[in-house]
Amino acid sequence: MGPDERTAWLRLLLTDGVGNETARKLLTAFGSPEAVWQQDFSALKAVTSARVAEAMANPPAELPQALERLDAWLAEGDDRHVLTLGDPRYPAELLQTQDPPLLLYVRGQLGALQHALRLAIVGSRNPTPQGALNARQFAHALGQAGVCVVSGLALGVDGAAHEGALEAGAPTIAVVGTGLDRVYPSRHRDLAHRIAAQGALVSEYPLGTPPLSPNFPKRNRIIAGLSQGTLVVEAALQSGSLITARQAAEQGREVFAIPGSIHSPQARGCHALIRQGAKLVESAQDILEELRVPDPFAQPRSPAPEPAAEDSLLAVMGFDPVSLDTLQARCGLDTATLQARLLELELDGHLGRLPGGLLQRIGQS
Repeated sequence: MGPDERTAWLRLLLTDGVGNETARKLLTAFGSPEAVWQQDFSALKAVTSARVAEAMANPPAELPQALERLDAWLAEGDDRHVLTLGDPRYPAELLQTQDPPLLLYVRGQLGALQHALRLAIVGSRNPTPQGALNARQFAHALGQAGVCVVSGLALGVDGAAHEGALEAGAPTIAVVGTGLDRVYPSRHRDLAHRIAAQGALVSEYPLGTPPLSPNFPKRNRIIAGLSQGTLVVEAALQSGSLITARQAAEQGREVFAIPGSIHSPQARGCHALIRQGAKLVESAQDILEELRVPDPFAQPRSPAPEPAAEDSLLAVMGFDPVSLDTLQARCGLDTATLQARLLELELDGHLGRLPGGLLQRIGQS
């Protein structure tokens, strides 16, 4: 995309009152951004409104600065790209959605956007220890099977999913709610660099866009739109992950959900999705079978082994969150012995601590 075309696109997107829908109407009517700016007031008014046509009469005040920032960003490396709706590299699945972004800013490997199979993994920003482990393990297994994992770079499930895919040596795509010259949350700065090296960071927001709250639910449609299916790992009933799942279902894509404890608020969103028709999954193999993808590591399923004698405390604990007092009543150990045993299990990665002093067993299978 040359400088003149970039100017035409940015001017269109930065003009007050011109959102995605209006821009698409203008492009449908006149063919290209450059052609839009060749129209007179009456032609523009016939497609939009008098107010918008008036706003389009003069370039936005921020246009020169936006162009300068974009040119500088593109010059920083060959892994910086801007894709328009008409670009052959624009992801076909996203193009088929109701509200595809007019511009996609991409940092990283464009091949990730053309990967044969992409699956979104989303969930709570405050998952249980088991939820974070599930996200990481599912992403790792799916990555090993050749799936590109798509998520949102947020804390919690998103970050765990990206990590799992990277550990498997697979590409992963992070769709963010800021300009690509920023990383949010800041603690994921190193993760973002690793994603760009092995996959791609994607945003529809102009460079310099800060982390504004409305941007994150809006970007969820891109996560769903880029993916052939969406897996929800953990989610409360009021969760942005459920927005992503709903958008995936509306687009005719598969929706999967991992069930959890009936006592966990973080499982209620997944249970609601399952009641609404989402496919209950217990392993990555369930997803691969549903998507008809061969699992290179598939093994015949067998019943879970009985807990070993040395793990008797885990067997007593079960998989639901439990308080210390309840656990002590079940096992009969004195406080000092129980606390020492719990510390050993936590250090070995078999136990997690939840808010409110609750404990939860973490499955490693």
